[in-house]
Amino acid sequence: MNFTLHDEQLFLAPERALDWPRRRTLLVADAHFGKAASYRAHGMPVPAGTTADNLRRLDAAIDRHGAERVIFLGDFMHDGHGHNPLTLAALRDWRARRSQLALALVGGNHDARAGALPADLRIDALPEGWREDGFALCHHPQPVAGAYTLAGHLHPAWRLATRRDGVRLPCFWFGTRVGVLPAFGAFTGGLLAAAAPGDAICVVTPERVFAVPRGGMAFSSTPARASASLIDQSPGMTAYGRD
Repeated sequence: MNFTLHDEQLFLAPERALDWPRRRTLLVADAHFGKAASYRAHGMPVPAGTTADNLRRLDAAIDRHGAERVIFLGDFMHDGHGHNPLTLAALRDWRARRSQLALALVGGNHDARAGALPADLRIDALPEGWREDGFALCHHPQPVAGAYTLAGHLHPAWRLATRRDGVRLPCFWFGTRVGVLPAFGAFTGGLLAAAAPGDAICVVTPERVFAVPRGGMAFSSTPARASASLIDQSPGMTAYGRD
């Protein structure tokens, strides 16, 4: 879905990534590589295969949009268990196939716990609030003076409901000063977004991204007890198209 934000044309991709065409860059938040392995290490019977699924979707987004760079907005790794041999072998194999792709990471709270990434993955470290063309790239959603923040961390989700049924979907959540990307990882869960009036919500399905017509009878924005909110929001963005 095409999305204009502060006069910059972006594309909200169903792979749960944000394409920045002018910079040939994909923004990806909260991949949490190794999370399933971490759960299994703690004795929880969760399925394998999430790393392969994440890398397939990342490949699909890169190829679809012709990206030459990927910037991860924090929580690339879930914790130290992500450094297990199988996960690292999959990441190294993927990196070898994508050797010409530039990669960078704005470190998140989980990355700090996971420890340093192997040098042969060749992922450049960026500081929180890294500035590019009027945007501040962060892990934690926070206003940054003189810039529009693009961040992750919250794993935002939105509930679409009728009188009889409902579905909870990952979403992009944009306010005036801060925008939050959905969690990219296949095994990450989501926190219902407590969006303020005027915030833009765009829900993600496997095939397409849709702008939610706020206030319609068919849509429910009532947050669960666990919810998240952005700071100081009002209208200021335009969504158009559904491709």
